[in-house]
Amino acid sequence: MSMSRRTISGINAGSMADIAFLLLIFFLVTTTFEEDEGIKGVIPKPCPEGVDCSSEIPEKNIFTIRLNRNNELMANNEEISIDELRNDVKAFIDNNGDQSCDYCHGLKKTNLSDSPLKAVISIHTDREASYDRYIGIQNELAGAYYELRRDLCKAKFGKAIEDLTEEELKILQDSYPFRITEAELN
Repeated sequence: MSMSRRTISGINAGSMADIAFLLLIFFLVTTTFEEDEGIKGVIPKPCPEGVDCSSEIPEKNIFTIRLNRNNELMANNEEISIDELRNDVKAFIDNNGDQSCDYCHGLKKTNLSDSPLKAVISIHTDREASYDRYIGIQNELAGAYYELRRDLCKAKFGKAIEDLTEEELKILQDSYPFRITEAELN
């Protein structure tokens, strides 16, 4: 029997789906996905039962930072440069106005915070302010808290922050809690 000349031989496409599937798997496995980077924040814990969390914070315990659309920076209604911000925040947090903090080295001014446990940093930014300027403010705040914790670490534990145990690190964080609130300028 001879084959008819009219039969058209075709390409077997049955394995094409297998090849496409293998290529898809290959690209999924070898592709790297970059993680989103951003500012890490912690959402406040809910108010415990039986505790009044709506009480007013005294004005002297709030350090207000304002960033307007022209990227001008104001701290407690005074225009400052980004370079001055870290030292101003450290002085505010470490003030020890009510003298309840035995590890603070502040000047005990009556117009600054009572203690690091009561100090709140309030940031107000305009929608049109530059993101780089906002990140600069966040870096200075993180730097101020890091320096205060580092100094306490040396005084209290006599070692570097990197060498602390989890328990010792928690003591530093509780001594200088990172209390920041953010709002948008109208």
